[in-house]
Amino acid sequence: MKDIHSYWAYLVLAILIFAVFNAITGVVKKKSFTDKDLRIGLFALIVSHIQLLLGLGWYFMSPWFKALKSDAGEVMANKAARLLSVEHPIMMLIAIVLITIGWSKHKKKTEAINKFKTFAIFYGIALLLILSKIPWSNWFI
Repeated sequence: MKDIHSYWAYLVLAILIFAVFNAITGVVKKKSFTDKDLRIGLFALIVSHIQLLLGLGWYFMSPWFKALKSDAGEVMANKAARLLSVEHPIMMLIAIVLITIGWSKHKKKTEAINKFKTFAIFYGIALLLILSKIPWSNWFI
């Protein structure tokens, strides 16, 4: 489960970066919002939600969750353990919520530039949150 969650994260990052870049390009170039743009945003939403499910599955089976249940004080005192057991899961959950809100809000917009702005803002903030709490030391082992 951990390996699937870790490898799927590369796909999520690639798609999310592409979606944010596409949205920013749409705003800057004042492009019309096409089906391709809709699908890019939707695909980012779908892969991120799959990652959430994989992450939740792994989290509740992980030693980090078990350690948090048995001795939360010790986990909170250890920076690496706190990142994996508390900070990473909460930040990823917040990021997925932002992506979901961005998807929902873009549907209510009528002008292309507003749709692109909504994606750029919500997906962009989510991307920054994700990048801020990825356990980078575990990625390249």
